Amino acid sequence: MSSPSSSSLSAAASSSSSEDGNGNGIRHVRDFEGPSLTRRRGNNEIWPGPFIEDLLVRLAIDASRSIGRLAAAAALANVFRVCSTWYAVSRSDPLWHRLTSVIWGCNHRIRTTWHEEYVYRHRTSLNFRLGRSAHETLHFDPTGVDIADRLTCRCLTLSDTHLACGFADGTVRLFDLATRLHVGTFHPQHGDRFGRFSRAVSGIIISDVRVIFATLDGDIHVAVIDGQHQARRAHVGNIVDDGSLVDFTGYGRWWVGLYAGVPGRAIHIWDGNTEDLVYVNTSLTDRESLRGWHMLTELTETIGRVRVTSQESAVACTSNRYMVLDLRNPEFPLHDRESRRGFMVNSLDTNNEAYIMVDSRGTAIVRRADTLEEQCRFNTRLGSVMTCMNLGYALMCTASGVRVWEIEHGQYLYSFGENIGAVNAMVGDDRHVAVAGSDTMIHLWDFGAQ
Repeated sequence: MSSPSSSSLSAAASSSSSEDGNGNGIRHVRDFEGPSLTRRRGNNEIWPGPFIEDLLVRLAIDASRSIGRLAAAAALANVFRVCSTWYAVSRSDPLWHRLTSVIWGCNHRIRTTWHEEYVYRHRTSLNFRLGRSAHETLHFDPTGVDIADRLTCRCLTLSDTHLACGFADGTVRLFDLATRLHVGTFHPQHGDRFGRFSRAVSGIIISDVRVIFATLDGDIHVAVIDGQHQARRAHVGNIVDDGSLVDFTGYGRWWVGLYAGVPGRAIHIWDGNTEDLVYVNTSLTDRESLRGWHMLTELTETIGRVRVTSQESAVACTSNRYMVLDLRNPEFPLHDRESRRGFMVNSLDTNNEAYIMVDSRGTAIVRRADTLEEQCRFNTRLGSVMTCMNLGYALMCTASGVRVWEIEHGQYLYSFGENIGAVNAMVGDDRHVAVAGSDTMIHLWDFGAQ
């Protein structure tokens, strides 16, 4: 009888070598056999468990890097069939913890065992590759909003359990991903002080228990998901000295804000544990200072974006320049570059380890955030795009719909079937994709393995 680990991986590996979303055959992950492991050892020789686990992890990493993350399952399944000793190692949950971490970048278990977590993430990634998802639209009560343009959704953020939507009226509406229901609305303190959009939400960070969101006037608020709807103000903005807070994000202990309006104060970094401001500098948005002030009174095009990785780095850009910072040592940027071609600001996004940008000619480049090594590039053949990115795929949205590329080799895969029109905001993770349309409609696609 097959072990749960072996049978699950065999099924996953088999499904991985099927076809893409357009019915075209894709490279079979079974082609990766790895090193020969079938040579018998002497009767007195025993493979020690830790050595076998180290070898399996190395094998999975090699398969992932040479072919793709989905190939790791086939490589492992082949090894588990070698003999009873290797078969026994497949039951080690610490092994699956290591494999889930190195292949899928996950150290937070949601399922019962790490083996189940690995298989779930493999199948969900396969669903992304094949275009298998469930689409829904989310609904909320707009009561109390008396000006139509304040119902504009300006930003979206996902966690494992919730989708948070930040609106031009300063509110953050929270949806439960399991039920698809609107479960809460959080309000900032005070009203508009420097223009009708000064309270517009510029960015959101969401954790298991808290929602942290910032507004254009520089205020940062913290709310407890199961607590009161009136958020606590953790930082009071100083718009005269700093300018407009045009984007806000974070990961782990770090909060990062991108400002425009005052030269030399583009990047602000906070220690989220203490809520203290620890860094202010860079001239990234100096050319956009005037446009930064205009954002307070009118709906304008995006001035700049900032995103963070799980490796404690941040990537920020404007239409003509981008930079990569080590959040632990931001005084010395890892990369700072101007472009003659220019960038599509809304195309910048990151996953745990890499970032993507599209230049004005439609060329998308994915680079590792730590080494700046180019991972892949491809021609989108699109005009203005809004992009989100997860561990394996880049999704680009235009008025004609959403298109998907895998980012290990830059292969175009498929387009979403839904036509969603003009888009204001977009976000994706390794399971969900959400898009906010200009018609106040919020779309959600779920690629979760069933």
